[in-house]
Amino acid sequence: MQNIEERIENFKQLKNQHENITRATKIIIDALKANKKILFCGNGGSASDCNHLACEFISKFKKERKSLPAISLCSNNSIITAIGNDLSFDYIFKRQIEGLGEKNDVLVAITTSGKSKNVLEAVKQARKQDMKVIFLTGKNKIELNADCQINVPSEKTEQIQEMHIAIGHIICEKTESEF
Repeated sequence: MQNIEERIENFKQLKNQHENITRATKIIIDALKANKKILFCGNGGSASDCNHLACEFISKFKKERKSLPAISLCSNNSIITAIGNDLSFDYIFKRQIEGLGEKNDVLVAITTSGKSKNVLEAVKQARKQDMKVIFLTGKNKIELNADCQINVPSEKTEQIQEMHIAIGHIICEKTESEF
């Protein structure tokens, strides 16, 4: 029962991130209205969240509407393994951003710890290319150059991931209402 109570409390505290979630949603809506795309990156469970959220934009969330341009940088095994083998695992997202990212596109970087080197390298590359950056992480605020950082009130990986997907769904729902 304690783990249920913890999760309930985490979601109650998530309301403290309302302003950041609203800011992230606006960044995404503005980019999509300007014919820009959303790129997602993360590792492990966060990679699954990236695939899931990109799918919600490309297919649909709750209603029929035009497809919205979103790419999960986690889904092409050939690209990931080639970059990891030929260059470094630290560059698997950075290199894709270098090839796919354009000025004013949006990178949604997801890391529960806030310390994933390949995600941090992606953020640096996105900023170098004048992209917008939304950073989803855990409880600890990370010092980096992001347009919006959303910190969820937990230090437990699985609970952070649960809140990240909920935040993603909130953003999808609000974005979809604009299209």
